[in-house]
Amino acid sequence: MPSMSRRTLLRSLAVGGAAVSAPGLLTACSSGSGDGGVSNAGKKLAPWPSYKPATGPKPDLAPTAAGVQAGYTSYPSDLVKSVSRTPGDGSTVRVMTVSFGTPPKPASANRFWAAVERALGVKIEYTIISQADYQKKMATVMAGDADALPDIINMFAGFTLPREAQFVQRRAEDLTPYLSGDAITDYPNLANIPTHAWRDMGRIGGRIHGVPLERPLPGSTLWINQDMFADSGMKAGWSAEDFTAVARRGTRGKTYMLGAANGSLFGNGFHSAAHNAPQRWAVTDDGTFLTAAADERYKASIAFQAQLRKNGSYHPDATSISQIDLTTLYYNGTVGSMQDGFGAYLPKYRESRGKMTPAPALPYGVGGEPGGIVAARRSFGYTVLKKADKERVQLLLRILDYLAAPFGSEEWELVHYGVEGVHFTRGKDGSPEPTRLGEVENNTNLPLKYLAEGPQVLFVPGMPDAVRALHTWQRKVVPHAIRDASYGLQSVTNNSQGATLKTFLDDTVTGIIAGRLPLSEWDAAVKKWRSRGGDRMADEYAKDYAANT
Repeated sequence: MPSMSRRTLLRSLAVGGAAVSAPGLLTACSSGSGDGGVSNAGKKLAPWPSYKPATGPKPDLAPTAAGVQAGYTSYPSDLVKSVSRTPGDGSTVRVMTVSFGTPPKPASANRFWAAVERALGVKIEYTIISQADYQKKMATVMAGDADALPDIINMFAGFTLPREAQFVQRRAEDLTPYLSGDAITDYPNLANIPTHAWRDMGRIGGRIHGVPLERPLPGSTLWINQDMFADSGMKAGWSAEDFTAVARRGTRGKTYMLGAANGSLFGNGFHSAAHNAPQRWAVTDDGTFLTAAADERYKASIAFQAQLRKNGSYHPDATSISQIDLTTLYYNGTVGSMQDGFGAYLPKYRESRGKMTPAPALPYGVGGEPGGIVAARRSFGYTVLKKADKERVQLLLRILDYLAAPFGSEEWELVHYGVEGVHFTRGKDGSPEPTRLGEVENNTNLPLKYLAEGPQVLFVPGMPDAVRALHTWQRKVVPHAIRDASYGLQSVTNNSQGATLKTFLDDTVTGIIAGRLPLSEWDAAVKKWRSRGGDRMADEYAKDYAANT
């Protein structure tokens, strides 16, 4: 989101009185945690790693500086080699990541696992945590013995872990000497990670403690069944009123145009952005931080969704169904849409082939203004390393460097598809096509991609028209992306209380849209949120923002 003037943003505030941040506007109340060391304010900031783009196949559809991704309508015919030597020394490396797949077969019976171990030159002991168990498991790990930590840990951005920054600062290796500035050139694939990913990962106490997992600019996206929406009157340049009419027209019997999963706030990301509301935090030109919760456009998006729910357009299980089960309903036509990350486009096109045509929805407009989209955090979490001697840290970074190989390289193909003739064969255009073994032994069930990954590109094997459609969509919506201004910044209060405070507001949003609470409850909820820590977060983010600019 572009930086706005203070006057423009203050005009949109309707809840709780004055703006919620600029240093000096808020109470001087401290969180009392004594953990100010994670803040970047008053610290000497380590330079970001120098960006050195990798050489590789030229894209068919060009990227833009604004954030449109490079697109490949066919698979590169000549793969490059991005790593010159085997990274490992035969030792055992213990790793831990989040997972969105099913548990993999054990290493002794998993040929994909074995192939990656051979390529890396290490034995991998892998602890895989399902998304549902991530917070609980990480709390145990963070409270445990430092010596028992895995060598490589994925810090998933999907949750705010209590005192996460303090844990990383205290227990993880400070990677500044290895990655800051030109030091990163020892790891060419890590140097290929764009600066925007490092910035959105952020520093802790002025230092670099992790390696980011780069992600495209578009974030939470409304994925629609294109035929269902077109048949119900969807049109270019539609308004909020048009969206309402389409949703009502297409909902009939046991078919619902709008699907939502438990915890998604009825897909509020898409709707709040379409209303041009800030996404969590906005910042004015003078560095004042303003919460989306106190913005009248955010409140209007909640009211809009409550009306959609009241008129029956949402699936009745929108507050209880899991994202996995919702995806099944989307593929079989029970629901005409669902909110998911933009990066989910690959399984969306692959799994729906022959059943329906998925598409990312264009935002509707409100009050004659074009709608916005959610700008994702450009780092889908980050990877930290257990404290170790220099040689061990360098070995672990070489492993991450291999896993971060760019699209169009031999290493990328191995990590994403496995061994040719075993896990995949070639399609007519040379694209990897998973075998039956490759359907169960892969980078989803053994999620190496959450340890390190190169910059993502637009590519759907064997579906060039899908790539063109996605690229065209990005060119239309990227200029209207609304970014959370707190990305990459530190707030002690958010580190300690952010998860609890977020749950409080999220439950209120869900209750209002579901019809359990009146809209009038929102103002009181925001006032309570601010008094319990929201105002302190705004002040802390403002100070950290000033230190980083």
